[in-house]
Amino acid sequence: MARVVLLNKPYGVICQFSPSGGKPTLADFVRVPGVYPAGRLDTDSEGLVVLTDDGALQARITEPRHKLEKVYWAQVEGTPTRASIEALEAGVLLPDGPTLPTEARTIPEPALWEREPPIRVRKAIPTAWIELTLREGRNRLVRRMTAAVGLPTLRLVRVRVGPWSVEGIAPGESREAPILAAESPFQALSGWKTAK
Repeated sequence: MARVVLLNKPYGVICQFSPSGGKPTLADFVRVPGVYPAGRLDTDSEGLVVLTDDGALQARITEPRHKLEKVYWAQVEGTPTRASIEALEAGVLLPDGPTLPTEARTIPEPALWEREPPIRVRKAIPTAWIELTLREGRNRLVRRMTAAVGLPTLRLVRVRVGPWSVEGIAPGESREAPILAAESPFQALSGWKTAK
């Protein structure tokens, strides 16, 4: 039977098992043998990484044709406007082509763990949080999308991949999870609330 492991990847961890110049990797946090990440998460991004030992499941999670939802919370520099949110939803033109339409909305600051190191803060420039639901995977896509609409990303946390969420998993911790084959990959996060 396939195994699924959910990791809350901390900031600064490289999303691979092989050593990389003394920097922390998945091998420092995941002790389950034979599992590999189903998709990557940038070194400077945090949150959910799904790992599995099942190649077919790995393909279903990562291949764009399956359109598996991935939900991100992005802390951005600046104040989102209706126009910037609508631009994200419609799809943004990037140098490697337009993005697919996405779901985007502003959210209150979520109750998250502290990041080490903390983000840079400039007193004269406000920050805000945006939730983005994507169904495609490209290198640094969320960061490039928000920058294209004038909202550079300061902190990026992936909170859900299909039916799996990072809820209840502390940074650097992992746990085995059911495959949830019978559940919809588009179910909403349960129990995760944003701070009022």
